[in-house]
Amino acid sequence: MNASIHHIPVCPFCQRLEILLSLKGLRDQITFNVVDITKPRDPRLLELSKGTTALPLMEIPGRTALKESRVLLDYVEELYPDPPVARPDPYEHALESLLVEREGGFGAAGYSFVMNQDPAKRERFSERMLAEYRAINDILVNYAPGKTFFFDRFGWAETVFTPFFMRFWFLDYYEGFELPEGAQYDRVRLWREACLAEPCAQQVQFDQIVKLYYDYAKGAGNGALVEGRRVSSFVFEPDWPGRPMPPADKYSVSASDAELGLV
Repeated sequence: MNASIHHIPVCPFCQRLEILLSLKGLRDQITFNVVDITKPRDPRLLELSKGTTALPLMEIPGRTALKESRVLLDYVEELYPDPPVARPDPYEHALESLLVEREGGFGAAGYSFVMNQDPAKRERFSERMLAEYRAINDILVNYAPGKTFFFDRFGWAETVFTPFFMRFWFLDYYEGFELPEGAQYDRVRLWREACLAEPCAQQVQFDQIVKLYYDYAKGAGNGALVEGRRVSSFVFEPDWPGRPMPPADKYSVSASDAELGLV
């Protein structure tokens, strides 16, 4: 594959492209260029992306660069149809697309939840997140032919959603969020657990997400600085494995750069 991809390793939209390439056995054929979101965007990248900061960005020699993760997923799937990840049968693909259409609201619910800074609003954000899970559960119960995955294997919908399941580890850690027991959540819980265990989706780890997304938990996203801090939790150095786990109490505690192992 004659292309290179500019990406952020812990970005869910970037990871879903890595998952697709891994499922197709193409991951090692692609050059990945890591972008540091704590620094001003490279003018060349802005030129390639037509002025936006959207990532991943696929650079194709002699052609206009492509962006938006689902556009890139479609492009790779059509360019390399074997082995198929999306269902080749149009009706079956339409079924899995019913679930994929939920990803926007699901992602927005999780990110707005972790960025909330008002403990009085916590239950409201939690219920919004649970409503998204219930909606996914309903789709799985009513449309999914598979007993664990949507179909009989990790496929298109799983590729789209798994990075969000992994990012939302920050809800487990900073919000104590859990899916309740019961039929409204049983099917989606089974699906989520199977997605998290997929060998081709192991690009990130729980501690990595919790440490790097600490600033999101304090209301500062996309490399922005938390008030009183000088270093973003998204910096490359010191690298995340050597940092301590951040305080889980995001509402009453605000860790310093030193306490986060950033200096």
